[in-house]
Amino acid sequence: MDQILDIVPLRSFVAVADRGGFQRAATYLHLSQAAVSQHTRKLEAATGRRLVARDGRRSRFTPAGEQLLGYARRILALHDEALRSFGVENEETIVIGSTEHAAAQLLPHLSATLGTALPDHRVRYRLDRGTALREALATGRLDLALLPGATDDPRATPVGDLELTWYSAPGWTRPTGPVPLVAFDSPCALRTSALETLAGHGIPAEIGAEANQLAGVHAAAAAGLGVALLATLGQTPEGLIPRGDLPLPEPLPLTAWRRQGLDPFVSGHAIRSLRGLLSADPEIAIAQGA
Repeated sequence: MDQILDIVPLRSFVAVADRGGFQRAATYLHLSQAAVSQHTRKLEAATGRRLVARDGRRSRFTPAGEQLLGYARRILALHDEALRSFGVENEETIVIGSTEHAAAQLLPHLSATLGTALPDHRVRYRLDRGTALREALATGRLDLALLPGATDDPRATPVGDLELTWYSAPGWTRPTGPVPLVAFDSPCALRTSALETLAGHGIPAEIGAEANQLAGVHAAAAAGLGVALLATLGQTPEGLIPRGDLPLPEPLPLTAWRRQGLDPFVSGHAIRSLRGLLSADPEIAIAQGA
């Protein structure tokens, strides 16, 4: 038999299925789209069958492609199992995206718990705005995304609630007129919650300063430009003090979004870890490896 199914093209082929397209697979594999396409052509040459067909602007697997996909998964699983039996590990990378809300408190603990639960995986993080994270998740550049706000999307799983607290500079006093808010640029779940909470209690408010990053929000609030609504897991940011003279909003739901094709074993550990961190006694949950 002269034809060979090489491991590298098979990995590209499976990535196309799991990531939902050639470009997304290429991004995930750190290859060019042309390289992934070439791997598919190599498999087509080896099998003598057309594996992928154009469907308008999209591509789809042919019946032969679906058949090979099943074999490819089994071949790769056995290949990796054989290497592990000899102590050779193929370290996989999990890329987790998060907005800056409470990232400083959540991500270090999440990294520690995932490091214990998934020792064969390397974890990388990306901090960005929610819209950018959703786009990165859709294109396969993220495996998981931690996003505030409730949703019924099947890719999202609720993991807990973020308690919200008002903060200001130590010398800031509430004015007699509209309350100046320091907020993230729109759209932002915290910004919306701050405005709706004050409006619901008949308190006039206006945006006094806005920023696109958490550091800018902290700096503006510390400079006395207004009051900021933040999720900090009880840890007061440097240069700020909590305020008790404004109505507290409802906690902000936090959801974990997973990309299509992500191993449930991986997403399950991440979700359990986040739920433990956001529970009433997170230190116990962390100690127990939840």
